[in-house]
Amino acid sequence: MAEQAKSQDDPPKSNKKLFIIIGAVVAVLAIIGGAVVFLGGSKSEKAPAHEGAKVEAKAEGGHGEAATGEGAASTVYPLEPFIVNIYDGQEIRYLKLKVEFELANTQAKAELDSKVAPLRDAILILLTTKTMQEIQDLQGKNQLREQILGAVGKIISTGKVTKVYFTDFVVQ
Repeated sequence: MAEQAKSQDDPPKSNKKLFIIIGAVVAVLAIIGGAVVFLGGSKSEKAPAHEGAKVEAKAEGGHGEAATGEGAASTVYPLEPFIVNIYDGQEIRYLKLKVEFELANTQAKAELDSKVAPLRDAILILLTTKTMQEIQDLQGKNQLREQILGAVGKIISTGKVTKVYFTDFVVQ
């Protein structure tokens, strides 16, 4: 009788082991699948931001490459991110902004390279005058774009920067 009791206990233990093994395999596959989706998704997210910017420009009224007639001559010039304090009415907040310029031609890049410090200074001064209320809505962001474009136009030859893109805009 004792042998019959042991033989009846054995199958559930082997079933428990089987369930543990199956669970472990499923967990490992889920982790691998998650890693593949995460890494694969980050690669596709790192697709050139310039393409998205060109699509955005075309969607905003056809000011993209086709409208300028420049074709492949226009390039995008990124600046290092700006981090400034802004006032929201009650407390000081931080604004992190990454700006990229669409250039009318490739020769404009050399002029921008030589005037990065004055450009960054002008944009920093402009950003520090802003409040949270001024930049929180779409109209405020578009107005900020125009003001940055105007400030750039005072530093470099007019018409060399055709568009301003915000590729990162975080308020904390």
